[in-house]
Amino acid sequence: MSEPDRPQLYLVTPPAFDPDAFAGRLAAVLDAVPVACLRLAMASHDADSVARAADRLRPLAHDRDIPIVIARHRQLVQPLGLDGIHLEDGQRRVRETRKALGADAIIGAFCGTSRHDGLGAAEAGADYVAFGPAGATPLGDGTVAAHELFAWWSEIIEIPVVAEGALTVALVETLAPVTDFLAVGEEIWNAENPVSALRALLAPLG
Repeated sequence: MSEPDRPQLYLVTPPAFDPDAFAGRLAAVLDAVPVACLRLAMASHDADSVARAADRLRPLAHDRDIPIVIARHRQLVQPLGLDGIHLEDGQRRVRETRKALGADAIIGAFCGTSRHDGLGAAEAGADYVAFGPAGATPLGDGTVAAHELFAWWSEIIEIPVVAEGALTVALVETLAPVTDFLAVGEEIWNAENPVSALRALLAPLG
C-alpha cells in the first residue's frame, strides 16, 4: 500500500454500458482520484461488444499508467492489449491461466468468502485474491466476507487482498487497515456524479 492503513482503489466497470457514453464518466473518475487498476467487467458474452468496450477504455487507462484487466475472458486478454484477467471461480483456473498468459500478466482470483480457495489461488500464482461481498446484499445467498477474513489474510499472507461488493463508508473505514485494495464499481456508477459518490465513499481514508 502507498501508505499505512490506506488501501488503493481498484475500479470496476458496470456490467453493461455504452462505451462512448461511459468513457467520459470513467475519465472524470480516473482524473479525480488515484486508481491502481481498472477491471472491465461486462456481463455481455458478445465478443464484439466486449472488444469495442476494451478498445474504448484501454487508452484511458494506459494513458494514465493504469493497468486494465478483464473479467473471465482469457482468450481476449492478449488480442485486446489488456494487462491481465480477473478470474471469478476461485483457484480453479489460476495455474493454467498463468501458463497461458505468461509471467507478466496480472492474474487475480475472486474467492468469495473461502479462505481455502484464497490460499489455493495464492499458491497457484495469483497476483491478488479478492473476497466478497464485503457488505450485505440481497443478491447471492447472503454470505458476507467478514472483517476477520481480511484481518487474518493481511496478517498471514503476503499476496495482496481485495475487498469488494456492497462497500459502504462504514466498511471502508473498518476494512482500510486490513485490505490492500478496495474494488469499487456499482457503488458509484449509479450516481449522477460518480466522482462525488466515490469521494464520499472513500472519505474515511482522508
